[in-house]
Amino acid sequence: MRVLGVDPGLTRCGVGVVEGVPGRPCALVAYYVVYTDPGDELPLRLLHLDRSLTDLVAEHRPDAVAVERVFSQHNVRTVMGTAQASGIAVLAGARAGLPVQTYTPSEVKAAVTGSGQADKAQMTAMVTRLLRLPEPPKPADAADALALAICHVWRGGTRSKLAAAAERARRGGAR
Repeated sequence: MRVLGVDPGLTRCGVGVVEGVPGRPCALVAYYVVYTDPGDELPLRLLHLDRSLTDLVAEHRPDAVAVERVFSQHNVRTVMGTAQASGIAVLAGARAGLPVQTYTPSEVKAAVTGSGQADKAQMTAMVTRLLRLPEPPKPADAADALALAICHVWRGGTRSKLAAAAERARRGGAR
């Protein structure tokens, strides 16, 4: 399974692509950070993000898209930009006809490190180790996007297979 993970952000949006199967180590395909200029008007920033994510989905042809679920922060302005970027990421996957799954930060941390309370340094170290990279992916937005993709391979892939099997059973025949 190839998964494109997105750590949404309006100024910096991390994107990571991995391949793997549940229970096995994943392999790095690529990672990026899409930047938008804070001095640009919001519609232009969102358009740039949309075009960039659409191009990356087309280039890497993932089987699924995993996006970090926006959670409440104290800084309303930051959470609004993150939510807008998240919506663009979900749209990019849906437009391509791909399944899109969102994960909370603690779900991703638990999947990748074994602890939902892991800090950024622990997450980056585990992503580096799990993907057998010679050095940590930088900036942290890229490492977070790769963690989302790994999380989906390990958790979402199984979830998707169970849902598909349940749907086949509901329709009256297993294949």
